[in-house]
Amino acid sequence: MNTYYNPEDLSKFGTIGEDAPNLWEKFMEYYGAVFEEGALTAREKAIVALAVAHAVQCPYCIDSYTQGCLEKGVNQEQMMEAIHVAAAIRGGATLVHGVQMKNVANKLEL
Repeated sequence: MNTYYNPEDLSKFGTIGEDAPNLWEKFMEYYGAVFEEGALTAREKAIVALAVAHAVQCPYCIDSYTQGCLEKGVNQEQMMEAIHVAAAIRGGATLVHGVQMKNVANKLEL
């Protein structure tokens, strides 16, 4: 079955810069700097990236950061816990917007 997502396309990510090389270079410079060791280790950043990839539902990022996590010694239990953290935050963010709904509904109710 064909789907929009094609795992082989992940290896083509570098071609994104072909039509806007200056912007691509700036993005890659920034991206590289973000993932350098800092207050967080590269391992910690990989776990954060994996959780975010799930929250934004990017299958390419999920593939890439799963591999990156495994390469940095992160086990499946740790990865799954990070994904649950992302799910809880995303779920909580959805629910907290219910306050906005309640404010509008209370204002508009007759």
